[in-house]
Amino acid sequence: MSREDFKNLPLHKKIQKLYIDGTFVVAIRYYSYKVNLYLLGTDYVEVFYNHKLDKIDKIDFLNREHTRMKFYLDQINISI
Repeated sequence: MSREDFKNLPLHKKIQKLYIDGTFVVAIRYYSYKVNLYLLGTDYVEVFYNHKLDKIDKIDFLNREHTRMKFYLDQINISI
């Protein structure tokens, strides 16, 4: 599945794809979110879980230019 195909999936299908084919890497806290990082093939995918509302707000590919990377790099080695 291409990145574009994954992006166009509805949220419940993205969750299913990550559950079946993804590998959980690490979880971080980021503002009001718990962000779970998954490896899907050769791509990293972030799942933004809003614990106050008990729902997933967003699933998207990791933006390696975002300042959030520092939280991941403190815990794991991601090739940039």
